[in-house]
Amino acid sequence: MSGPERWIRSWRVTGHRSSTQPIVEEVQQAIEAAALGEAVAFAVRLAMEEAVANAVRHGHGGDESREFDLEAYVDADEVRLSVEDAGLGFDPDFVPDPTAEENLTIASGRGLALMRAFMTSVTIVPPGNRIELVWRRSSSDSANC
Repeated sequence: MSGPERWIRSWRVTGHRSSTQPIVEEVQQAIEAAALGEAVAFAVRLAMEEAVANAVRHGHGGDESREFDLEAYVDADEVRLSVEDAGLGFDPDFVPDPTAEENLTIASGRGLALMRAFMTSVTIVPPGNRIELVWRRSSSDSANC
């Protein structure tokens, strides 16, 4: 994938790993075709897997049989992902900071923190059952990205 080509897909799947893993692999192949590099592939895989896990664990209460929507867009400068579950949502302002000393022993908030660390932007769309993840090439990124 070079130049202005773009890759866009959407899926409705259950939370079973057998349903989501092929999608993760398909997105990885699109990133490879766009020549975005291993670091981007790693960041996107991690963020996507965390978003899917959160949709199943929190949005659907651990019920892997419930469906949710995934969208992906890849081009030579950007990767965008969206995961939307059927849950009630959440307010990201109330997610504990996992790096704060008082929260070091609790698991809550780590997935969101990882997504924020590896992606250019993370948006929780109100009411909080849709997360939009973006990795964007910056002017300081080079071909070895």
